[in-house]
Order: sequence, then C-alpha cells, then structure tokens
Amino acid sequence: MHRHPAATGRVHTVAAAEATQLSKVYGEGETRVVALDGVSVGFARGRFTAIMGPSGSGKSTLMHCMAGLDAITAGSARIGDTELSTLGDRQLTKLRRESVGFVFQAFNLLPTLTALENITLPMTIARRRPDRQWLDTIVDTVGLSGRLSHRPAQLSGGQQQRVAVARALASRPEIIFADEPTGNLDSRSGAEILGFLSESVRELGQTVVMVTHDPVAAAYADRVVFLSDGRLTDELLGPTAESVLDRMGLFKAKDRTT
Repeated sequence: MHRHPAATGRVHTVAAAEATQLSKVYGEGETRVVALDGVSVGFARGRFTAIMGPSGSGKSTLMHCMAGLDAITAGSARIGDTELSTLGDRQLTKLRRESVGFVFQAFNLLPTLTALENITLPMTIARRRPDRQWLDTIVDTVGLSGRLSHRPAQLSGGQQQRVAVARALASRPEIIFADEPTGNLDSRSGAEILGFLSESVRELGQTVVMVTHDPVAAAYADRVVFLSDGRLTDELLGPTAESVLDRMGLFKAKDRTT
C-alpha cells in the first residue's frame, strides 16, 4: 500500500491525548470506589498503545475518561490541546464526533443500513461530505470493497467489525479508542482486525489506543501500559506476547505476596 500523506511528518513525541493526575471516583461513603487514582499518561500521535491490567484495574475507565465518555473527578484529560473537563455536553458530543473514532467489542452497527452507510454514518450525522479518496483507501485497507452494499445481518462477525473499524477511520479522527475490539471474534478474525488497526497506524498515520486483556493482541501495539488498582504501574515498549505475559506474571506474583 502507498503511504498516505497524513502519515508523513508525524512527531511521535507529541501527545494526541494525555492524562495528568487523572482520578475517577464512583459513589460516596461506604459505596465509594476509586476507579482511577492519579494516573498520568500520554498517547503519542501516530502510535499504537495498548492498555492492560486485571479486571477492575481501571483500564476501561481510563479509556472512557480520555474519550470524553465519562466525566473525570479530578486532574486533567486532554485530546490535543482541548481540556475535556471544560466542555459542556454539546461541545463534548461535537468533539467525539469530529476528533475521536470508536471501536467496541459489540460492533454497534445499524441493522437497516448497508456497510457503506454504516461507515459514513458519523459524517452523515455531522452533515459532512466524505473524502472519497480517503474513504476508498480505508475500504481497501480493511478489505471491504465487495461488501459495501451488504447489511450487517449478511456479514460475518469479522466483517462487521471491519465495518466498525472503517467507520472509526473514515472521519480521519485525531485518535481512535478501541475497547476489547476482538472480544467477540475468533482468533483469525481477531488477528485481521488487529492487523488493520496496526496498518492504519503504520500506513495512514493514525493514533490508536486499545484496551485489551489479551497478550497476543497487545503485541500488535508499539507500547503497552499496565494499570493495577487504578494506578499506572508499568509500561513496555516493542512488546511481544511473551514479554507481556512475563510482565503480567510479575503483577500476579506481587498480588500473591501482598
């Protein structure tokens, strides 16, 4: 594939999104739960970052706060230069629509729309005309050229998730957040989706942040950050499935000794 112009000139040290001393607390009194406890982390432009940690570690909460889906309790959450806590509901909706792409475990496609209509839906809602050349590049990247007129019920799970990935990429967002994007897929389809996300970073200059519990999925990323009990505990550059497993094993060993 030809490298898209958007992929050139990227400065990887500049954060597409950044948390500073970010805290998120649910409930009060006896029901009070600290989901995030002073987390500071940046997600560089043009890079693929995986967030890992045991159940209840705060990884999905961190992603939801960084994506503007959940309000923060204290600290700072920014996408580019925009501080999310200063935005009202309408401004947050606009930011998510224009600057953020989402891929979830559930495909979240509208059953009455074709694959192409699902891909372009965010732009249709925003009353923006798709960039046809970019759209063709995305459709080619995820291998959907022969499926654009199909509705979700006519597609396999892997194909439906390809549509969801294409939808996330189509508006050329600042950053894509993916929450367990392969959780409902078999290993082959999951590998295809992870390959597409990785290729969007390498070839299209996209920025991807993915929550996963799977060391094999995390190995597609450039970097893995680890959370435990709502705190950032470690990170790994150039991960392999084996190195991620080893690092997770250390966390489990610490848990057994505390």
